Amino acid sequence: MNKTELIQQTALQSGLSRRDAELAINTALGLMTQALAQGEKIQLVGFGAFEPKERAARVARNPRTGTPVELAASRSVAFRPGKGLKEAVSR
Repeated sequence: MNKTELIQQTALQSGLSRRDAELAINTALGLMTQALAQGEKIQLVGFGAFEPKERAARVARNPRTGTPVELAASRSVAFRPGKGLKEAVSR
């Protein structure tokens, strides 16, 4: 499912117009992005938790040539599925 399909399904199942469903989803995703960028954890009970993670700078190797490559420190997002999501997917 992509974002367009998510918007369509949200509109159908909620009774909202497509424009209102798109606004709601874009607003929710924007707020989540903003919170993660500020280092906050997002916990959606029954679905899962999104948490920003720090990656330290390190030296890696180019697998083709074997030469060392410097990788800068970075931040990424980790997702841990909640109990409800795990149960729904494992059925």
